[in-house]
Amino acid sequence: MCQGKQHEFLQALPKCEHHMHLEGSLSPELLFTLARRNNIDLPSSDPAFQSPSSLLARYRQFTSLDDFLHYYFIGMSVLMSAADFESLTYDYFRIAHSDGVLHAEVFFDPQVHMHRGVPYAAVVEGITRGRERAMADFGISSEIIVCVLRHLPVEDGHAMYTEHAVPDLEVGRVKGLGLSSTELGNLGTKYTSIYSDAENRGFNLTAHAGEEGGVEYMASALYDLHVTRVDHGIKLGHSPELMREFVDRNILVTLCPMSNVELKCVTKIADLPLRLYLDQGVKFSINSDDPAYFGGYILENYCQVQDAFSLTNQEWGVICGNAIEGSWCTEERKSHLRERLASVLQMFEQR
Repeated sequence: MCQGKQHEFLQALPKCEHHMHLEGSLSPELLFTLARRNNIDLPSSDPAFQSPSSLLARYRQFTSLDDFLHYYFIGMSVLMSAADFESLTYDYFRIAHSDGVLHAEVFFDPQVHMHRGVPYAAVVEGITRGRERAMADFGISSEIIVCVLRHLPVEDGHAMYTEHAVPDLEVGRVKGLGLSSTELGNLGTKYTSIYSDAENRGFNLTAHAGEEGGVEYMASALYDLHVTRVDHGIKLGHSPELMREFVDRNILVTLCPMSNVELKCVTKIADLPLRLYLDQGVKFSINSDDPAYFGGYILENYCQVQDAFSLTNQEWGVICGNAIEGSWCTEERKSHLRERLASVLQMFEQR
């Protein structure tokens, strides 16, 4: 990890996190605790579930997105009540606060929970209570983004969206609509009916694209789903034309460096197109994705990016500034975040 003055600087930066799945912040310790609380039997045939430490060791051996998702969805099975989701949410914000996060926009996956008999309302209630506690205790502002899951039938996602998500999106309890899970074979064209309705209602739109899938998935997210943000999005280097379109349309890409390495999308962080994006004016933020599974929260991602690219303080100012501008918080909140960023940059310039 980066050390000394540079680490101090990265720690001090006011961070906005845009790509973090709440279920992906479920630590092995909390997973085992909730399993005991809810009398959930974890898979005894899998040696990974002997203890929190053995499970964490298995997390360091993911071979693909689908291998990760197998454990991700088992982990979700211990979340049964609003209290569980409150514990999960608050635990993430506690760590995010220590990493210098001031604003977070986090995903949640209600379809999986509803299939297990957990009501949508209980999920949102628990997350909301956790967010409110985090705001009171740490001063972190936050929003939540509801995800449609690609590995489930489109009709299932449409029903969740229309029957449950729309009312929360309309009153602002939920801030945006996302699309996640298995990317390959699931182009944006499958979800145009959901996204067209959401666009007509004026909702914020994002979608996972260009993680395992090629640049055509990013093109589909832009042209078929009309998103204003793309999650992962590491494939723009394969299409200069699409990259220019992203720049012209002011599309924010939410990069997840450690996740991309853990899931074998790239061999090492230095292989990511971060320098290309900086040079070409592609706006992006740096995020942790599923930090309990991928070995690092947002500050560790910042540090590993610094180790790989040796960015200047001014370049970090651009990254954090673009993250602020690309957030879905109020203009008043953005103004405060801009002031904090300017203060940090000035303080470290004088050292």
